[in-house]
Amino acid sequence: MHHVKEKTAAVSGTWTRLNSCLVLMIAPLLLQTFWVMGQTKRNDVSNHHGVVLTKIIQSEVLKENKVGLNVNRSVKIYLPQGYETSKTAYPVLYWMHNFFTDSDKLFEGEPIVELIERALSAGIIKDFILVAADYSTNTTGSIYENSPVSGRWLDFTTKELVPFIDSNFRTLKSRDSRAVAGDFIGGRGALKLAMVHPEVFSVVYALHPVATGMGSSPWISLDLDYKKMMEAKSVTDLNGTGRSLFFLVVCQAFLPNPSRPPLYCDFLYEPDKDGKLVIDGEHMARAKMGFHLEETIDEAAAGLRTMRGFAFDWGRFDPNQDHVIANRVFSRRLEDLGVEHEAEEYRGDPFSRVWTDDGRFYTRLLPFVAKHLVFDKD
Repeated sequence: MHHVKEKTAAVSGTWTRLNSCLVLMIAPLLLQTFWVMGQTKRNDVSNHHGVVLTKIIQSEVLKENKVGLNVNRSVKIYLPQGYETSKTAYPVLYWMHNFFTDSDKLFEGEPIVELIERALSAGIIKDFILVAADYSTNTTGSIYENSPVSGRWLDFTTKELVPFIDSNFRTLKSRDSRAVAGDFIGGRGALKLAMVHPEVFSVVYALHPVATGMGSSPWISLDLDYKKMMEAKSVTDLNGTGRSLFFLVVCQAFLPNPSRPPLYCDFLYEPDKDGKLVIDGEHMARAKMGFHLEETIDEAAAGLRTMRGFAFDWGRFDPNQDHVIANRVFSRRLEDLGVEHEAEEYRGDPFSRVWTDDGRFYTRLLPFVAKHLVFDKD
């Protein structure tokens, strides 16, 4: 049974930009039974007419993990003006946030509601529901994968989050009326969901996604403290190690080993017979196969050809040029596979070009969703 409580949450009028520079560290339909309690917040803000709710889903799917995940996941839901009094069913845009943040910070730190409501007022897009769940963890955050160690995040999304939203809100319950989007590692998550669950989502837009491919730098060139990773007794031992902490998350996702405490994963480097750390080619190949989207694009192509809309963009002057190169290659691979898509490389860096008044979210993502998403019943 679902138990729901409600209390108030304000839509803030003060917005600050998230520290996106952390992106430089990197190179889941049946509803299961889960307990829900909700909190509702609202206040009247000039020109802000929608309502932002906070619901908490106690996930059954995420109970399968070895990293101490909090299974109570916060979900932010934006409902357009008039939702409470209308009988309209709405399409839904699911948002995948970047790492080192969560859904609360998304609504506090970026003008997402302000931009949506300005677009609604300008007729750029029609009324829709926005859903942003909390994918944060005690490390860097989910990288939107299924792992017996770090959590079945794809399954959480498709088997719990989407069914919960469809059961508790007036939604258009069709893939044609569901979009998924995100930025940076959340952009990768949005693309991955489109690749493996085109039966759930029909529109995807990724803002400067990372890990779409290899780029030009080999992983052995990364400044990772493999010795410290091997010797760590807990995740906290890797706090402050930057890329090393992130690549621990990569290993827990793609090299899970529930029989290898305390971090429950294998590593890109392993000790040889003399105890010296050397590259494990099999582990390296498996991790890349899982992490880089281009590695599995061939098997996803048939589903991607059914998408109503598929787009991603990237900033030309990302200081990590591997992201730029990888996105160019990803688009080229999609072309050769006959997957219709839009791919745009824009001038400037990706950190200051998304949440401004004339930024990518407002000028590119929302119009794209408006063009391809089905907003009305047949």
